[in-house]
Amino acid sequence: MRVHEEAVVDRRLHELSTRLHGPGRLKTDLLTEARHALEDAVEAYRDGGLPPTEAQRRAVAEFGSDAQLVPGFQAELAAGALRGLALRTLVVAVVLLATGDLTWQGSSWSGGPPPPAAYLLLSAALNVIWGVVAALALAALLAGPLVARWGTARLAHPARLIGFGLTGSLLLGAAAGGALFGWSLGLWDAALTWPPMIIGMVVVSAAWFALARAARCWVLADRRLAG
Repeated sequence: MRVHEEAVVDRRLHELSTRLHGPGRLKTDLLTEARHALEDAVEAYRDGGLPPTEAQRRAVAEFGSDAQLVPGFQAELAAGALRGLALRTLVVAVVLLATGDLTWQGSSWSGGPPPPAAYLLLSAALNVIWGVVAALALAALLAGPLVARWGTARLAHPARLIGFGLTGSLLLGAAAGGALFGWSLGLWDAALTWPPMIIGMVVVSAAWFALARAARCWVLADRRLAG
C-alpha cells in the first residue's frame, strides 16, 4: 500500500480512535484489526480494477460510520475495563481477607486489653464489605465477556449496575479501611513502627493505586459508552 493510501487509512483510524476510551492494549488491538480490514478492502478493490482513490473511498465508506462502529467498539472496551477492574479487585480482596490479621500477630499490643466495641464492629464490617466486593468482582467477570460478545442492552444494563456497585463498594471499603487504620494508630502508638504494619501499609497503598486507576478507566469507558 502506498504512502498516500496509508495516510487515508491512518486518518480514518485516528478519527475512530478519538471516539473511543478504554484499556490501552485492548484499544490498540481493536484498531489494529480495523486497520487490517481496511487495508484488505483497499487491496481487494484495487485488484478488482478500481483506481487507488476510488478503492480507498469505497473501503472507508463500507467500513462504516462512527455511528455504526463506535457503539460496538466502545461496548467491548467498557467490558474489558470492567474485567480489568474486577480481576484487580478480586486479587486485592482475597489477599486482604487472607492476610489482614497477619500485620497484628506477635505485636507488643496484641496481648493487651481489647479495643472498643465500636472498633471491633468496624473491623467486622470491613470484612463484610470486602466479601461483597469479592462477590461483585466475580459477577463482573461473568458479565463482562457476555456483554463483549453479544453487546445487547439486556446484558449491558446489569453489567453497568455491577460495575457501579463494585466501584461504590470499593469507595466504601477505602473509607472504612482508612478509618480503621487511623483508629489503630490512635489506640496503639507502636503500630506505626511495627514492621509488618509498615509493609502492609505500603502494599495496601500500591493496591489502592492500581484499583483507583482501573476504576477510573472503567468509569470513563462506561461514560463514553452511555454518551
